[in-house]
Amino acid sequence: MSDLKQKLLIQLSDSVVNMEEILTVELAQTYIENSFDPYEAINKGLANGMDRAGKLYEEEEYYIPELLMCSDAMYAGLDVLRPHLKQAELGDKHTVVIGVVEGDTHDIGKNLVKIMLETLGFEVVDLGRDVPPADFVEKAKEIKAEIIALSTLMTTTMEGMAEVMHLIERDKLQDKIKVMIGGGPISKSFADKIGAYYATDASKAAKLAQDLVCGRAQR
Repeated sequence: MSDLKQKLLIQLSDSVVNMEEILTVELAQTYIENSFDPYEAINKGLANGMDRAGKLYEEEEYYIPELLMCSDAMYAGLDVLRPHLKQAELGDKHTVVIGVVEGDTHDIGKNLVKIMLETLGFEVVDLGRDVPPADFVEKAKEIKAEIIALSTLMTTTMEGMAEVMHLIERDKLQDKIKVMIGGGPISKSFADKIGAYYATDASKAAKLAQDLVCGRAQR
């Protein structure tokens, strides 16, 4: 990787973390002018910065206003980079239904995953927060979504994730709809127990979704 490209990726990540929207746009433009790969700028630059911001939020160094300003900077950079993505990289349209399970209203993690999925070209239907398990399954059936992505930050609402899996099995949809879960209290062992897929952060969740629709995901 060229020194300039590496430097720009680090600067893009930093500009998102530092909430510098104008600088993010300028860096993204410089990146494109040098004919570097826009997908890498999104993944290793903007999304990396947003992941770092998310961790600062979890550590209570950042709060909601800072996180929103970080995401404004990231979206501004995305607007510059997105037109340069080759359609082939996005492939066919794949649809994901995403939301926070019933009983929980923490949606920062869910929003990060949504951004990352959209960046990869997924059609994302966001059901929002505090969503009953049946609503996820009904919406996925209605729009023929291939993936349901569930988020929670509370141990008390993890049961809602298991309920979604129960409904998928009841309707014999395991082959048609894959379920991804994530959030603070979620572990791989819990995902394995209920038969879902698990990712530790937003960029890994987006990569997992890509692997799922391409049929190459491992639990």
